[in-house]
Amino acid sequence: NNRNAAAPVVRYRTENARTGDLMVTVTATGQLASTRDVSVGSEVSGIIDTVEVNYNDTVKVGQVLARINTEKLDAQVAQDKAALESARAKVEDAKVTVTETEAEYRRMVAARERSKNQLPSQHDLDAAKAAYERAKVAVLGAQAAVTQAEATLTQDQTNVAKAVIKSPVNGVVLARNVEPGQTIAASFSVTTMFQLAEDLSRMKLQVNIDEADVGAVKEGQAVSFSVDAYPETRFSGTVTQ
Repeated sequence: NNRNAAAPVVRYRTENARTGDLMVTVTATGQLASTRDVSVGSEVSGIIDTVEVNYNDTVKVGQVLARINTEKLDAQVAQDKAALESARAKVEDAKVTVTETEAEYRRMVAARERSKNQLPSQHDLDAAKAAYERAKVAVLGAQAAVTQAEATLTQDQTNVAKAVIKSPVNGVVLARNVEPGQTIAASFSVTTMFQLAEDLSRMKLQVNIDEADVGAVKEGQAVSFSVDAYPETRFSGTVTQ
């Protein structure tokens, strides 16, 4: 019967007392992310002609990611060049006027000296001098118009260059938000076309730690973690913040 059943044998394991470390483990879950993401957009508006990269493509600094149609921009540049040539021509015309008015003023001064201040009249002499001075001022105005036309041309040429979207970093394409034929409208904010991860060999792990455990976490501590894709592999890291 049950009274005659053998009592279970109890065995004890003993060890000598020693000094050692107690390890406190804090467990949390989170997500891996790239250490630096770069948003690539367009500062100019237009229709996308080509998109030359796709998701997960590896890109280099200066590599072309997409091209925006530049027909309107090229036409504007051509118009700017014509305006610049016109402005330069006006400078030359203003300089010729300076030469003419100066010669007329000098002629009248000489004539007045020969006539002992009789002819031409002082009024005519003053008018000739004023015309000469206005001609010199007109040259400055024409030269300013050339400077403005050059600035406009440079700006529009820069816009043509910006229509070729290039990668600013070495990295991987995380997101592609445009397709050929799509219209990009760049207004007050730059339209994001691509999201790039600069370096996927170094990742950051963002976790939510319980309030009761966060006091045990310090910067510089070693971290061991696994990811869903490779549950049997242990990765190592360091607490940075």
